[in-house]
Amino acid sequence: MADIKITALDERPSLIGRLYEIAESWPAFIPQDQVAGALLYRVPEDFPQYCVVATDGDRVVARGLSVPFSSALAGREEMPDQGWDRVLGWAFTDRRRGNSPTTASALEITVDTGYLGRGLSSRMLSAMRAAVGRQGHDVLLAPVRPTAKHLQPHVPMAEYIRQQRNDGLPSDPWLRVHVRAGGTVEKVAPASMTVSGSLSQWRAWTGLPFDRDGAVEVPGALATVHCDTAQDHAVYTEPNVWVRHGGRPRHGSRPRVG
Repeated sequence: MADIKITALDERPSLIGRLYEIAESWPAFIPQDQVAGALLYRVPEDFPQYCVVATDGDRVVARGLSVPFSSALAGREEMPDQGWDRVLGWAFTDRRRGNSPTTASALEITVDTGYLGRGLSSRMLSAMRAAVGRQGHDVLLAPVRPTAKHLQPHVPMAEYIRQQRNDGLPSDPWLRVHVRAGGTVEKVAPASMTVSGSLSQWRAWTGLPFDRDGAVEVPGALATVHCDTAQDHAVYTEPNVWVRHGGRPRHGSRPRVG
């Protein structure tokens, strides 16, 4: 780990085109989110000062993406129910219209599968907080995708985030990293990402038959996918968890753990 270097992406722009060399383990249906497909690839180029990259020698081993947005405009809030999709869209709307950002939101931290379990995700989170801090933000928000939630797809996210270990820390490993880093679990983003497609598309993405109406358990999904055979489509609505780093917890938020 001592040889791994983490920097803000604007300090190493030559790495922008190499961020996706990482060996990843994202479920195949996740990139089918239409907001991600339209905008996520532009984040490193348009907001490099909000992104971080880790290298081990010449190898890119982790990336962290975040964006600024304004929560002060009419109809907006810091932590929208549509979470990840919404803040990504707002970031590019604000950039196009010249709106001044009021806060920053993380989008993802992805670590090469060969480097998992070494504490790199925690270091990346710290580096991302420092990067947004240099842009004048004392708060980093994060619509967190709990890494073990897929093992309990039928459990509501609001119930899942109350699960704790004996030491009072969240049972979920990725939520635990955030809380240990000083983050406060604020609330659920019930419709953070949405993936819809025909049944043939879902069969191609998952290898599952999708031949019955109702809830379908899909490996890697945090909640079940709704299948409608008569209408020939299935829809996945993913809940995430809003976590706040820095500033004061909002009134009514869950107390800081640990």
